[in-house]
Amino acid sequence: QVQLVESGGGLVQAGGSLRLSCAASGRTFSSYVMGWFRQAPGKEREFVAHISWSRGSTYYADSVKGRFTISRDNAKNTVYLQMNSLKPEDTAVYYCAARYLDRDLYDYWGQGTQVTVSS
Repeated sequence: QVQLVESGGGLVQAGGSLRLSCAASGRTFSSYVMGWFRQAPGKEREFVAHISWSRGSTYYADSVKGRFTISRDNAKNTVYLQMNSLKPEDTAVYYCAARYLDRDLYDYWGQGTQVTVSS
């Protein structure tokens, strides 16, 4: 059974940093893409970043490019999202997700972790 467990959320002041973690288990993820999404109150869920597990290639939403960095630790089966220069508009529940390399839809989702950025 696939499990994605996020951690690392919290309350931070604008300009601060947080690092989110997503611990993945239940299968081999070498052929998967791992993504981070977020959903703010009253808004639709939006894509933040993704990384291919095998090659490590990354892609970011324009809104976070240059401030957030996605990475993975193969030995720990964990994906990270380093968030710097946080803004109040980054406040949201952040979700980790996984999809097979040649699919568009994400099949597996974590439970989410709250990030709140105060001004």
